[in-house]
Amino acid sequence: MNHGLPVDLAAVAAGEAPAVARLRASLLAAASADGLIDVAYRVVESPVGPLLLAGTEAGLVRVAFAREGHDAVLAALASTVSPRILRAPARLDEAARELDEYFAGRRRRFELPLDFRLAGGFRREVLAHLPEIGYGHTASYAAVAALTSSPRAVRAVGTACARNPLPLVVPCHRVVRSDGSRGAYVGGAEAKALLLDLEAAPPR
Repeated sequence: MNHGLPVDLAAVAAGEAPAVARLRASLLAAASADGLIDVAYRVVESPVGPLLLAGTEAGLVRVAFAREGHDAVLAALASTVSPRILRAPARLDEAARELDEYFAGRRRRFELPLDFRLAGGFRREVLAHLPEIGYGHTASYAAVAALTSSPRAVRAVGTACARNPLPLVVPCHRVVRSDGSRGAYVGGAEAKALLLDLEAAPPR
């Protein structure tokens, strides 16, 4: 008997018994109702591999590629944001939907509330300028530095991009080297190439 509790179909598909899935859903609902979840997370599939999405009440706080180690990212969130962290997929439905639209070529700008607490000082200033690089366009590290309060801090711009806690949504993949080469990327060179090629393709 279901007793009115939702079943986590993903958990059932992964081999978890329906009764356990219902218990998980019940505990999740109770934790959410009591305000016991400070960080909710889920993993979504994408053309660049599994992406970890994590959010707080303020907004999306972290997007992580598999190569970053999702367990390590969750552990870091537990220590820097809050240990009250739980897989709560529904709280990240909007983020997952916008990412699906982006990869399908139907979205050019994300409209999600963002929580920038993991980036402070100059790094946060750099990230604030990245959405100014339009979809399908690129800018050099030097060009981004010129927009900031430290126009000569080209290397610091590179560091800010490398440590961007919200890749894809805050488009550090659009920042390239002055010679036009694509340069490094937190998601890997192949992921950066895929994203830039996606954005360069004709509208669908």
